[in-house]
Amino acid sequence: MGDGVDLKQLRALVTVAETGSVTRAAELLHLVQPAVTRQIRTLEQELGVPLFERTRQGMRPTPAGAIMIDRARRALGELERARAEIRPSPGAVTGIVTVGLLESAADLLAEPLVSALARDRPGIELRVFTAYSGHLQQWLDDGDLDLTLLYNLDSTTSLNAQPLVRERLWAVAPPAAGLRPDEPVPFAEAAAHPLVMPAAGHALRTVIDAAAARAEVAMNVALQTNSMRLQKRFVLAGYGWTVLPGVGIAADVADGSLSAAPLSEPDVWRSVVLATPRTGRVPPAVEIVARELTRQVHAAVRRGDWPAARPHTPAPSGKDT
Repeated sequence: MGDGVDLKQLRALVTVAETGSVTRAAELLHLVQPAVTRQIRTLEQELGVPLFERTRQGMRPTPAGAIMIDRARRALGELERARAEIRPSPGAVTGIVTVGLLESAADLLAEPLVSALARDRPGIELRVFTAYSGHLQQWLDDGDLDLTLLYNLDSTTSLNAQPLVRERLWAVAPPAAGLRPDEPVPFAEAAAHPLVMPAAGHALRTVIDAAAARAEVAMNVALQTNSMRLQKRFVLAGYGWTVLPGVGIAADVADGSLSAAPLSEPDVWRSVVLATPRTGRVPPAVEIVARELTRQVHAAVRRGDWPAARPHTPAPSGKDT
């Protein structure tokens, strides 16, 4: 073994992987091309495996290269965050905070969260990601997110889950169906139509399947998708009805492009929690963002912008109803 892996090599590795070309990587790193080639070669000698295949289409990572690139990216990210946290600025909290928002709630929360922090905490650099609950949880477990909203989750050994709101799920149909927010629709009536469903394995799908079992109804699934936007488009195109949280359809119902009503018999609720990893120390910047996100969620519910949602209160007898 030589002198060990150094930062310059890791930067070269990640930049070559992202650009697919030594020439382009050299430009971005302000180095001459042979220097970048040398750093990659030294790293390959150090590790004893080739990290790239040199193909006509450019530099393609080998399987070993892909592992190394993933870890290098994370290591460089951690160093960048450490630097941001310790940069001296008396009294001001600084740092990079990576926050996950559920796709359905992103439109409602992202902009107010960013503007409140930009105003009060200019030293915090936010990175906002949106995805489904399952992906967000995976990213939190992998250390790629500092905090995230998730659905229907209790605290586990690896994460803390703080319940924020309970929201009711809605039947969503084309305008012609004439569904109304003040007239709940029995689950069996919604299921009498072909259904556009979230794909299996999706947290929302699990809740809908459980409700169908409680109502003893067989669902006729016409189409499945992993995108809320596509769920709505397929309903508009006439493929059937769907089920979504109120927060995801408020704007569409307001402008008349969809009609919707809360589900009943059974009522279908799910809870939204704020999740943070249990591991290690929580940096002050992450605590501040968690508090602000909690405040924005509660404010949205109070203003009535989060339809059919209630602030989370622990259910009596310790069971969540």
